[in-house]
Amino acid sequence: MKLLKGLYCYIWRGWENNCNAYIIDGGLRVLIDPGHRKFLGWLLRSMESDGFTPRDIDFIINTHSHPDHCEANVDFVDMGRVKVAMHPLEEEYLRGEGALLFRWMGLDPDQITVHFHLAEELSLDGVKLKVIHTPGHTPGSVCIYWPDEEVLISGDLIFEGGVGRVDLPGGNGELLKRSIREISRLPIRYLLPGHGEIVVGREDVAENFRFVERVYFNWI
Repeated sequence: MKLLKGLYCYIWRGWENNCNAYIIDGGLRVLIDPGHRKFLGWLLRSMESDGFTPRDIDFIINTHSHPDHCEANVDFVDMGRVKVAMHPLEEEYLRGEGALLFRWMGLDPDQITVHFHLAEELSLDGVKLKVIHTPGHTPGSVCIYWPDEEVLISGDLIFEGGVGRVDLPGGNGELLKRSIREISRLPIRYLLPGHGEIVVGREDVAENFRFVERVYFNWI
């Protein structure tokens, strides 16, 4: 689904766990969080409806390295010329305690290749993005912020009416709260989470931050 010029959203509404995926097309095309391999067909069909094939994708950015966000990296690398990026602390986590999640699910963490690490800014020809380190759900989680359009791709930091888990390996509630408070200061018109529905409109986004702090912060 095309949300804005150069921005496409693929919202997962299945009953099994998988993540939302996003494409930013700024000359170079970035796919953010392709999800689980077993749902790859859904993503490819959704992309095809917007005119994209796997070979059209230049980069994959993983907001974090949990399998429901990055397992399908493997297929995109095999099908095209895709390079994969994540935060350096997240690759360190993936090669350490984060590998437990893969093994619990019968998956191999070594199948995930990371070609380069994310810097604080990313330029895609005509689109400039900020990469914001937001630890808490995992040590190297990031949000992707598009200042010109006031778009935040939040991964598993914050959702519509919810927050990312902190009870998995590497989770830290205090860091999650700090990251949410820092992100809430940004001007945001479009909140695009890793799971659930998008939130549109500055006031609705601000109210979502207020709701999350009011409801969740006392028990995280």
